[in-house]
Amino acid sequence: MAVVLHRASPVEWSNFPLADRWRRFFETDESDGWLPVEELRDGDEIVVRAEIPDVDPDKDVEITTEDRLVRIHAHREQRIKHAEGSGYRSEFRYGEFTREIALPDGADPKAVSATYRDGILEVRIPNPHKPASAPTKVAISRA
Repeated sequence: MAVVLHRASPVEWSNFPLADRWRRFFETDESDGWLPVEELRDGDEIVVRAEIPDVDPDKDVEITTEDRLVRIHAHREQRIKHAEGSGYRSEFRYGEFTREIALPDGADPKAVSATYRDGILEVRIPNPHKPASAPTKVAISRA
């Protein structure tokens, strides 16, 4: 397996002496819909994993392919209520999350598959091999 690294930001952070917690704050890409993923290659497939705990994949997660993209859309709503004595506290974890991953050239959108286990969504995208082309010598003409 090989990890595929995508930079979330064009900024080279080594030039700025920010604390890690501030750097992580600025590196968050709002267009990602707050759904961080990891991408890696596993043989002939690209594997995309997203950590989405506390969701029902049948009701709360939708994966579609369109315009050479795989779109992961998830919705989470979790309410925890604590009543202690005369006090009351409520913690909400909710939101909608969307992430798009480009399909490789020649990939069949119908061959994309997904599994959900222990809070981890795994999407597998077949990565078709392109036949290696032989080098072609280009003639140089004199002008």
